[in-house]
Amino acid sequence: MAILAIDAGTTGVTALVVSGTGEIVARGYTEFEQHFPAPGWVEHDPQQIWAAALSSCQQALKASPLTPIAIGITNQRETAVVWDRATLDSPTRAIVWQDRRTADLTDELQQLNQGDWIRLRTGLKLDPYFTSSKFLWWKKNLPEVWAGVESGKYALGTIDSYLVARISGGELHITDVTNASRTQLMNLETTTWDPELLEAFGVSQSALPKIVSNWGNFGSSNPEHFLGLTLPITGMAGDQQAALFGQCGFEVGDSKATYGTGAFILTNTGSEITHSDHGLLATMAYQDASGKNVYAIEGSVFVAGAAVQWLRDSLKIIERSSDVESLAVQAGSSAGAVFVPALTGLGAPFWEPEARGSILGITRGTTDANLAFATLEAIAFSVQAVLSAMERDLGKPLTALKVDGGAAANDLLLQIQADCSNTEVVRAKNLESTGFGAALLAGLGIGIFSSLEDIAKLNPARARFKPETDRGHEYRRWLKAVEVTREFQN
Repeated sequence: MAILAIDAGTTGVTALVVSGTGEIVARGYTEFEQHFPAPGWVEHDPQQIWAAALSSCQQALKASPLTPIAIGITNQRETAVVWDRATLDSPTRAIVWQDRRTADLTDELQQLNQGDWIRLRTGLKLDPYFTSSKFLWWKKNLPEVWAGVESGKYALGTIDSYLVARISGGELHITDVTNASRTQLMNLETTTWDPELLEAFGVSQSALPKIVSNWGNFGSSNPEHFLGLTLPITGMAGDQQAALFGQCGFEVGDSKATYGTGAFILTNTGSEITHSDHGLLATMAYQDASGKNVYAIEGSVFVAGAAVQWLRDSLKIIERSSDVESLAVQAGSSAGAVFVPALTGLGAPFWEPEARGSILGITRGTTDANLAFATLEAIAFSVQAVLSAMERDLGKPLTALKVDGGAAANDLLLQIQADCSNTEVVRAKNLESTGFGAALLAGLGIGIFSSLEDIAKLNPARARFKPETDRGHEYRRWLKAVEVTREFQN
């Protein structure tokens, strides 16, 4: 028995085949194109995402010694997609979570946000990050597309619902509760679309998908559309919630950080919704098949691995992203250089959508190796800013931080993280915790796993990083650089 897990990320789609004992037995990966049509704009072609999903699944299935019996899906969250219900083609590109074009719209919506009711109802502050304002942008700027939405020709959703529509041949229009919680249109307590939020953002509920739990039997793939396979879709979650699940973060207080394109930190808060006073978000962790809600507090750093990609693709000081560690080790320090990687604005806990990146403290002696070290510091310090806010909100220190994602393979990054947070950092056996989490969810939905206790030990620690050096001075300098960057934009 095995699960086919589809992890549709921001830059590519990974497919995993995961056995009933929790082993990843095969994988496939396909990148897709990033589109930047204007400063601060980020778009994806949904058809390219679908093609990448098919390619990755074909690779994984071909390499797998096991035949999957169900499908799990996880995805980049907040990205807005619109597609034709009949043809499944999209009339316009998806607006990606990183996109900042709706900053003016969210500023205008503040006038309707008396008493901060939007945040209290959704757990989310008004920011271009979330899906709601992207839908509103289409309504205001693409009248032909929006006419199709209002007539029922086009469906609205996020990447999970788009993939399900494609896999099912248009039979299913659903989203799971974690993805719905990131649209800013779902009431966090009732886990239903909220009429007042829909009115505020100008979205009709009829265009939106049905909200389902994170595991159960949601429907089946259509063999004519999905590689000749008829498999039940039994698990779904947004990537960060899937990663928390993949890290087996089932207990209150369990914390994880995923270092992907951005960095995302979640702590399980159980049945309690924790509204942050320090710039973080309340969100769903998961909802079980019986409808029981488990919540989390989250901090989202918009740029983490993307900063390393910038060194690779724009500055061309490394050939592969993995080269950043060896280059940084050559320097051993940043030599005073400080990098604020606000390449697509600043996320939690600062929330400055118009901020742009800055590099301070450079001299004629600053080298590419120093800049590589400063980049790793910037990623760790960005996460530390979220961890500090999280500890203030929760009223207690975190006991450990579980980490995953591609950059979690970087020993130097994790040591800097342990040093600046003064917390043990635990690297999981499976760094692909998002796809692995989707497989665990689907395994629960199909009955391969019977309970959370059944899967609690399937992703054990592979390495532990304990604090060794006091990096408080460097972190405080970085915070000063953030303030300079924020002031520069005003």
